Amino acid sequence: MSRTVNAGARLDRLPISSFHKRIFWLVGAGMFFDGYDLYVGSNVLPSLLQSGFSTPPLNADFISKTFIGMTIGALVTGFLGDKYGRRFTYQVNLLIFGLASLAAAAAQDMTQLNWARFVMGLGLGAEIVVGYSTLTEFVPPKSRGRWLSFMAFLVVCGLPATALIAYFVIPNFGWRPMFVIAGVGALIVWYLRKNLPESPRWLESKGRAAEAEALMSEIEKEAATAGPLPVPAAPVPVMQADLSSLFKPPLLQRLLVGCWVLITINTLIFGFVQWIPTFFLQQGLTISRSFDYFLVLVIASPLGCAVGAFCADFIGRRWSIIGGSIATLALGVVYATFTAATPSALILTVGFALILAIYVQVAILFGVYTPELFPTEVRLRGNGICNTLGRASQIVVPFFILYLATNYKMPGVMSFIAVLVVIQIAAVYFWGVEPNQRSLEELEQKTGGPSGGAPRPVKI
Repeated sequence: MSRTVNAGARLDRLPISSFHKRIFWLVGAGMFFDGYDLYVGSNVLPSLLQSGFSTPPLNADFISKTFIGMTIGALVTGFLGDKYGRRFTYQVNLLIFGLASLAAAAAQDMTQLNWARFVMGLGLGAEIVVGYSTLTEFVPPKSRGRWLSFMAFLVVCGLPATALIAYFVIPNFGWRPMFVIAGVGALIVWYLRKNLPESPRWLESKGRAAEAEALMSEIEKEAATAGPLPVPAAPVPVMQADLSSLFKPPLLQRLLVGCWVLITINTLIFGFVQWIPTFFLQQGLTISRSFDYFLVLVIASPLGCAVGAFCADFIGRRWSIIGGSIATLALGVVYATFTAATPSALILTVGFALILAIYVQVAILFGVYTPELFPTEVRLRGNGICNTLGRASQIVVPFFILYLATNYKMPGVMSFIAVLVVIQIAAVYFWGVEPNQRSLEELEQKTGGPSGGAPRPVKI
């Protein structure tokens, strides 16, 4: 009897080995540069203004083109990744991102820079979708939450890394080297990732059993160097899924949850955290320009991701998201009451806790939860649609935040944030699945039913 691939069960029973660590760092290196470049604008744009290379409207266009590019990139890569594979899509988007970064460094005027930034945005949006989804299909369920949350930790570390590099580079060499670093780093990772294997789960879902079996044999051979491998679980029937399945129950509920949580978390990051200094100034709080606030931001954000990595596997995704959301609500309400008379120590303490609570959600929602919601056959398309709406919302949300801040101050902003977070809590509680300690194939089984499709045949 010929051996079947049964890729999911065979991958899930593997002990953590050099194979998993290699996959993590090959994917993670690209994700780090994604995080680096996501935050590079906050350091480069002031320098562009100061040097006369840009103007405030052109700087706004830079930000707009970034999010438009990311929105398109997230959507397109979902379709490409499910059709042509994770490895192919990952390599193409990294090459686009790297070359566009070098083009940005060579831009002769701000218009050229902004269009290069748009192309970079395509790669940035694609990276966030395919990176997390690829790692999801390799790591075992017992530690999947930790691995994916620490991937988010690498992305968030791009914030302090960008700020630190900019502190030394921009005053001495100008803004162009900031894009050279991103481009050269991305191209180096692109070259190294030629050794990144395709996902056996994806190969099997496409009927490419011989390729999946050959790859699984290589992976098992490497993992077996640490000792005998456990017997894999028996194959389970999983549901066939295509694009139309995403818009029918029960995947429709998962899609709605994924879209809403990414709209909410993107708003918390780009519509709240990055606006906190502006809110401070409106309230007469000069601490917004202090090094203390910078330390709160760069320490609390990666620490929140680390806490999220712990919570994802030990508490579970749903209750970690709900707990982080409740903490965000409570701390946000307190924050909205601060005035110029509030002691700086209290502002920093509550601010630290608030940012930490937000980044617990960042780690789980971006890195862990959303990619797990969808079957292998539509994982990148589902995740891509969620990220598309999450990014697209930020094309308009900042203007609404500015309107609220101007007319209703901090209480108005927090009321809007509270509505988003309350809906997030309800969506995750009533419609959210709990992927903790469960195989991806088991989660796919739960998409069955009258509209869930027929079981995918399992070879024996």
